[in-house]
Amino acid sequence: QVQLEESGGGSVQAGGSLRLSCAVSGYRFSSGCMAWFREAPGNQREAVAAIDGDGSTTYAASVEGRFTISKDSAKKILYLEMDSLKPEDTGMYYCATGESYTSEYVIANVRYGMDYWGKGTLVTVSS
Repeated sequence: QVQLEESGGGSVQAGGSLRLSCAVSGYRFSSGCMAWFREAPGNQREAVAAIDGDGSTTYAASVEGRFTISKDSAKKILYLEMDSLKPEDTGMYYCATGESYTSEYVIANVRYGMDYWGKGTLVTVSS
């Protein structure tokens, strides 16, 4: 059974940085797609960064150049490095896996239809 657990959220001022981690068990890092989503109050969930089994990455336009997704296959951890944070980055951040998806497809099309989800970690960016 696949299990995901996020950590690293918190409160930060605009322009600051945070690194989120997602500990993963029961999932092959070399296959499928892993992604970070965020959901702000009143907004739909959106994919912000995704990484394929081969390490290829795709980002939402709103975070391109500021966020970096990476994974450590040995430690079974997915990361999201967030720099130059803005108040509009505030929200609950979730990691998720999608065995049959590519990172490009996830960013462009997926909101809720991933295979497995973590419970989320809250990021608050103040101005």
